[in-house]
Amino acid sequence: MKKAMTLALALVAGVLLGTSWLTPAAASDRIAASPRIPAPSGLTSTDVSFQGFGGLTLHGTVLSPARSRGRVPGVVLVTGSGAGVPREHLLTEATQFARRGLAVLIYDKRSEGYTDLRRSFSELADDALGAVGALRARPGVDPAKVGLWGLSEGGWVAPLAASRSADVAFVIVVGGNAMSPIRQQVWNETSGLRRAGVSGSLLDHAKRNFARLGADAGLFAEAFFDAEGVLERVRQPLLGIWGEHDLQTPPADNPPRFARALRRGGNTHYTFRFFPNADHGAHVTPDGGLTRGEALAPGYADLVGSWVRDVTSGRLPDADAAAPPAQDHRSTEISPSPWWASGWSQLAAFALFVVAFTAYPLTALVRRVRGRTVRPVTRWARLLAGAGLMAVLGGFVYIFYLMAAGRWPDPGPVLAGRPLPWLVVQGLAVAAVAATVATVAAWWRTRRGTGEAVPAGERVRTGLLLTGGVVFVPWAVYWGLLVP
Repeated sequence: MKKAMTLALALVAGVLLGTSWLTPAAASDRIAASPRIPAPSGLTSTDVSFQGFGGLTLHGTVLSPARSRGRVPGVVLVTGSGAGVPREHLLTEATQFARRGLAVLIYDKRSEGYTDLRRSFSELADDALGAVGALRARPGVDPAKVGLWGLSEGGWVAPLAASRSADVAFVIVVGGNAMSPIRQQVWNETSGLRRAGVSGSLLDHAKRNFARLGADAGLFAEAFFDAEGVLERVRQPLLGIWGEHDLQTPPADNPPRFARALRRGGNTHYTFRFFPNADHGAHVTPDGGLTRGEALAPGYADLVGSWVRDVTSGRLPDADAAAPPAQDHRSTEISPSPWWASGWSQLAAFALFVVAFTAYPLTALVRRVRGRTVRPVTRWARLLAGAGLMAVLGGFVYIFYLMAAGRWPDPGPVLAGRPLPWLVVQGLAVAAVAATVATVAAWWRTRRGTGEAVPAGERVRTGLLLTGGVVFVPWAVYWGLLVP
């Protein structure tokens, strides 16, 4: 049943936009190894292979200090979202951490089983644990001092892997989330619109409810992942790092959630730090997080090196959390849709609107072709049919357009916090509601005032139209079309 609903909603989306984002990418059977990474100055570079989830062979590179006294601590880097992200994506971090005395493993991320519609943090966690095992087995690496570092999506994956294995000595998250992916993503997308001057119902209703609809239909993988529940099971010391100009993850909302979850599990060995002029990945940003520079934030790599040496030597931090940076607006909790707003209910409402609002003018066209003339109950019904259909289709097309734009949306001209296209759709919704009321009143007057019988066909046509108009009212309120 869920697959049928997913397909139906995907087809509706495809028809409306004609885009291919709903089509999963083909998955490869094995991850091809990236070209060998030359050893940066002062480091050694060694290629490794290991088994991930489902026996998938993954390939990586270990960067280590060329000269070291005894065995060194190690860290596996877990990248952010995207299928098949190459290990070179984290080469800057790996190089800088290795120069601070760590053995660092970076690896090519899987593409098998990972698409826009399907991904599993559990499978990615097993991949990360496979990398931990490979690094622990390397000569010159202290197997008791190997931990995980996770960026963005890796900030969900690394703690999950650590909660499953005592082989993980510590956890580092950069731009990490202690909230659900759907809550983070909605904050991310609405932040882009707020920067463009947008406020009101488009953000508070339409964007939020559209994300919930996608999750209901299976179009938002891992939408309600229980990040706090995972953190409650993490026993290893944890270092949390955020850039003060993080535009993808709420940098002020997340640290307190991390702290609460860890403490509920009895873990007080955490350290939180915030870097000025740094973006989501703790890289220097010249323009408030819009552009990522190549260099890491000053002091970031030093912090990682010293913190890892401390915690792997038994010097555990005790709830060391700096004050989080300012955040323009708070994220909001997003729960699964109630039954009356579920995917099936939305699909049924959409079908009703299409049938009700198109049947009225199509019937009139058929009558004209046949040379029949039937007096309509009221001319307001025409407005209801036209405005209602355009409001429904226009609203969804506009929301789809903004969603496809991702973090850099162009909402169009903005008036008093409302994009002009959204104001037009809201105006159509108001006109549809006014026409519904006027059509009901006209039908009532016709039946009560003149006593003139309305033909059966016209009663069916108008009755179906009014059904659509009545259902449209709560539907439009839910989607923010009738809300300021």
